[in-house]
Amino acid sequence: MRPIRAILAAAALAALPVVAPAFAQTPDDVLVIANRIDDITSLDPAESFEFAGSDVLRNVYGNLVNFDPENLEAGYQPDLAESWEVSDDGMSITFTMRDGITFHSGNPVRAEDAEFSLERVVKLNLTPSFILTQFGFTPENVEEKITVEGSTVTLELDKPYAESFVLNVLTATVGSIVDKELVLKNEADGDLGNNWLKTNSAGSYAYKLAQWRPAEVVVLEANPDFYEGAPAMQRVIVRHITESANQRLLLERGDIDVARDLNPEDVAGIEGAEGIKVTDELRGRIMYVGLNQQNEALANPQVVEALKYAVDYEGMANSFLKGQFAIHQTFLPQTYFGALDATPYSFDLEKAQALIEESGVETPVTLGVGVRDAQERIEIAQSLQNTFGELGLNLDITVGTGAQTLAKYRARELDVYVGEWGPDYPDPNTNAATFAYNPDNTDEANATGLLAWRNSYDPGELTRKTEAAVTEGDTEARRQMYEEMQQEFLDTAPFIIMFQQIEQAAMKENVEGLSLGQAITAVSYWNVTK
Repeated sequence: MRPIRAILAAAALAALPVVAPAFAQTPDDVLVIANRIDDITSLDPAESFEFAGSDVLRNVYGNLVNFDPENLEAGYQPDLAESWEVSDDGMSITFTMRDGITFHSGNPVRAEDAEFSLERVVKLNLTPSFILTQFGFTPENVEEKITVEGSTVTLELDKPYAESFVLNVLTATVGSIVDKELVLKNEADGDLGNNWLKTNSAGSYAYKLAQWRPAEVVVLEANPDFYEGAPAMQRVIVRHITESANQRLLLERGDIDVARDLNPEDVAGIEGAEGIKVTDELRGRIMYVGLNQQNEALANPQVVEALKYAVDYEGMANSFLKGQFAIHQTFLPQTYFGALDATPYSFDLEKAQALIEESGVETPVTLGVGVRDAQERIEIAQSLQNTFGELGLNLDITVGTGAQTLAKYRARELDVYVGEWGPDYPDPNTNAATFAYNPDNTDEANATGLLAWRNSYDPGELTRKTEAAVTEGDTEARRQMYEEMQQEFLDTAPFIIMFQQIEQAAMKENVEGLSLGQAITAVSYWNVTK
């Protein structure tokens, strides 16, 4: 086995948890959570595009439409907008804002704030902006396409998209409504408040950001004027604890209320313990391997196919991933409309070796691999290192923080990436439009929000099919389109999709009402009680 290199040893040491002195219980009105949060790079809704960041933004900002954590199955519901109306031609949608809601600053939530928030995303053109620009918005036209009249805000679209598609998109964190007056008060050099919002908040929702210390802690304070009622938890403290064993110890000692990153061994060890319960939720996150097509060996289709047979799917799922990841090989997670239930690849080194020989690629080949400092991802990378090595494809693994690894991945600097992807909104386009869509594969496009682009992958006809599927009005025809796209992707794309996450959260028995978001959204704290 080749050695694993760590990026920035000092950063790795700094990430080691400091275990506080034991105390019997956390305060009744404070929720303390242990979770990995070192992927957060910004808490500006126009920029944040990481799992832990979404958990923060979900509780700080309202959207035009959103999800009820107590009834996620109902789908999108009115939020800061009380209603909406689609034009007869399907080319525009008008939202009427809810009266009487205020931002944390005391400023009223107005249609102008919704207009500003959505336009701001497009003008800043940061990583998640593609979620909104897919409707034809550009920095040049967005002020004409998103307009206000009285208490209404209208979005003029470039195509007659399905109503459900548009509304699902607007539930994404990039659809958060920010306080225009407060944000512009903190603007610097025309950045629309971006630098300030990285570490501050301007929301209207259940909590406001009190503190964020990168790779250390996030502290949220309750908003007593939240329009759905003041949260029972006056503060939510999320501590960055990377090691499963340390999360377990803190929970057993009573220093935290919830542990979100226990490995299967620690879950088994703590399950049934007095005063502790374990919950399971099928999430929308999928674990995958990205193969950068700028690497000559990985650009060979037979090498890509060989690597799909060189993954010990069952071996991993039945050992260090047991109970927390299910084998899954298509880009749409189970429970999503159009998800294809197909797992054609199994561990077959003999077949993989034959494909390598047919490819004509001379081995050995060394491939640089980027992986976040998370136990299960490192173990997956090590498993791949062992099996790929049997084919003469030697993996040189570099472990870094979430932010470090993502920076390299988004810059197209990794040969191989091992990580997770979670949907931005509960419509099949959310994953089709990142895995199977890449209209401009040049470096200059800098389409960092698209996984296809990050891996220098030109999906060809799949890009056109992705565009066509969002305007298909016939439900069954649209379902079939996504099933066919997934099959083509499965057969040809330089991605190895391996697993879908089942999140096991261990918590004190008295914690009630915590929704992790299932497969469609992020965590919600405002209904939590003890």
